[in-house]
Amino acid sequence: MKYELPKLPYAYDALEPYIDARTMEIHYTKHHQAYVNNLNAALEKHPEIADRPLEELLGDIASVPEDIRNAVRNHGGGHSNHSFFWTIMAKDAGKEPVEGSPIMKAIGSAFGDVAKFKDEFGKAAAGVFGSGWAWLVVDRAGTLSLVTTPNQDSPLMNGHRPVLGLDVWEHAYYLKHQSDRKGYIGDWWNVVNWAAVNDHFTSRS
Repeated sequence: MKYELPKLPYAYDALEPYIDARTMEIHYTKHHQAYVNNLNAALEKHPEIADRPLEELLGDIASVPEDIRNAVRNHGGGHSNHSFFWTIMAKDAGKEPVEGSPIMKAIGSAFGDVAKFKDEFGKAAAGVFGSGWAWLVVDRAGTLSLVTTPNQDSPLMNGHRPVLGLDVWEHAYYLKHQSDRKGYIGDWWNVVNWAAVNDHFTSRS
């Protein structure tokens, strides 16, 4: 299996003014492309596992040959995380989840309401030390929970199914927001595609 950069579902400038076009272009064509290239290069060394789905490799990372394990963890995680990330944003998004939708009900049950959830998620994202991600996941118990992962570690590695995720590496926001991660997090809510988030939540629930 040769991994490829997935098609971005919107133009580079579609998420303006919250995520600027130049950041989106660099993030997608340079950073994500590098993860794809490096993942493919690592798997060329072990063709016996190259056809295993990436989700399976990340979910059982200990089974990946030791000499490429870190590469699959880092670059496979980067490819998986970013492929997911692009899908949960959209032009003219940012409205609250649809009242009565499965994700709205689940957030209400787990966090009280959407405002409380956003506050807790924002604190988790702002608190990531260095580079990493904040996630809303379905955990092993089948309930929603907040987790963070360092670097490009995938939540799949911990048996979690991602529902919502935010990239807080500086390359995701530095051109526009500079060192203002909290400002980036606040802006990002304006492009969250809640319909897609609900789809991710219900797809295998």
